[in-house]
Amino acid sequence: MWDGSRFAAGLGRGFAGALIFALPMFMTMEMWELGFYMDRGRLLLLLLVNIPLLIALADRVGFEETSTWRDASRDAAIAYAIGILSSAIILLAVGVLKLGESPSEIEGKIAVQSVPASIGALLGRSQLNGDRENSAEDGDPVQEGPVGYVGELFLMAVGALFLGLNVAPTEEMILLSYKMTPWHTLAVIIISLLVMHGFVYAVSFKGGHEIGDDVPAWHIVVRFTLPGYVIALLISTYALWTFERFGATSALQILPAVVVLGLPCSIGAAAARLIL
Repeated sequence: MWDGSRFAAGLGRGFAGALIFALPMFMTMEMWELGFYMDRGRLLLLLLVNIPLLIALADRVGFEETSTWRDASRDAAIAYAIGILSSAIILLAVGVLKLGESPSEIEGKIAVQSVPASIGALLGRSQLNGDRENSAEDGDPVQEGPVGYVGELFLMAVGALFLGLNVAPTEEMILLSYKMTPWHTLAVIIISLLVMHGFVYAVSFKGGHEIGDDVPAWHIVVRFTLPGYVIALLISTYALWTFERFGATSALQILPAVVVLGLPCSIGAAAARLIL
């Protein structure tokens, strides 16, 4: 049965999550500039990609427990609306949006910020839910959503995209790739894999996964860690392409940039499995 007060509380957590998780991007100059010069086709694609991502994520951590994809789509639409509204409010409050700017520039700045803000709105429901224990006791469990191997990989992609969006627009990603030697690139790859595996299995974080005594360590690496890192690299490549960070660079220059961004993306992928 629909509970209006609980739904309103969910909206409040959604706004809080949008602010907490997307605040670094609200305060990043490169993100403001993207709204002005970013290719509109790539921006539109990013906005469209975010829709099924939000729907699937809402099925797991929506504003209230969902039983159908229609319910999840409704929660995703609400999260997107929260992302757009919170982006407009913050950018206007800090003086990034000005009344004299063209509608295209204003819309672009809000649109590019609304993607991480909308994801943050749904993550806020998961992390800021103070009624989690009470709900479980009352027989009204917090939404758990998709489970299983595909669900795990999906959560990795969400975490990788969310954290990758924080740093992908910055010039430092390209600057670091120019400074790196092949040995640096190899070292970052190894660190990324170790961090991904350690976050979830080795250091026993709350929400992590225990490895059974009968499960060989290589099985976990092949089944989760390596696919997760591949997902992180794919998200890294997509984010850099979306924000036009490749330009006319060669493949040898693109690879270090993808690997550099792959480090925060891999951390985001591993962290998402703990958070969600």
